[in-house]
Amino acid sequence: MNQFFSRHALLLYFMMAFFISWGAIVLLAGADNLPIDPVGSQNLLPVLYVSMLFGPAIGGLVAIGITEGKAGFRILLSRLFQWKVKFGWYALALLGTPLLASLILMTLSVWFPDIRAGIIQSNRSVVVILTGLMTGFLVGLFEEIGWSGFAIPHLLKKYRVISCGLMVGILWGLWHFILFWEKDSFSNTIAFTLLMARLFAWLPPFRILMVWIYQRTQSLLLPILTHMSLVFTTTVIVPMTLSDGALITWLVVWGLVLWLIVIAGSFVRSAQPVRLPVTE
Repeated sequence: MNQFFSRHALLLYFMMAFFISWGAIVLLAGADNLPIDPVGSQNLLPVLYVSMLFGPAIGGLVAIGITEGKAGFRILLSRLFQWKVKFGWYALALLGTPLLASLILMTLSVWFPDIRAGIIQSNRSVVVILTGLMTGFLVGLFEEIGWSGFAIPHLLKKYRVISCGLMVGILWGLWHFILFWEKDSFSNTIAFTLLMARLFAWLPPFRILMVWIYQRTQSLLLPILTHMSLVFTTTVIVPMTLSDGALITWLVVWGLVLWLIVIAGSFVRSAQPVRLPVTE
């Protein structure tokens, strides 16, 4: 039995990530409250978001224990505390996402009044900023234990960065489905387009970039920090007031820019020899 799970560890991990996360949502929110009503469940939403994080974390730890045992946990910890990488990687992980998103939003605000109004009205107090950073770190830590701590290292043994990132990115997007699913998601064109944009327009290319960062540094800390900056960007920098057309426009443009970066990066990588991670 243990050999069976070892051979199918990746499948086991993805099944646990979905089952634990979605199962927690169903238990806490109730099957009658699906899709989740963001207004009626406003007080419950923070608990639901936290419960989602246990799927990747528990799934990753269980999968590591089955396939690698104690040695696997030692490797996980060593990658988690692999902080001796060049400063540029930290700058990219922490600043790349918020700076790029800010540039895109400022550009779109020239043509879209809703985006411009959202930027002006957004609350960016010290409390909001600190909350965004702390939330982002916890989300990044719990999620990346599974995605970057287990799934990606195993997939990189067989697949290139883009293929690995695309597979995990699509599943990562699908994993978020239960949170973004709305009552009219499959009966209204705008709602359906918004759901698809939230799940698949930008999450796959962003995950490809995260896989690239991990592959180049062999550090689990860097994907965690990148994830932290992503959560900070989506909760603090991107206006929460965006909806319908303005929100779809932002998501699609954001995704297109990320895909362009992935394509440009693939050309650069193909023209250079593969190097081992450089440590200081």
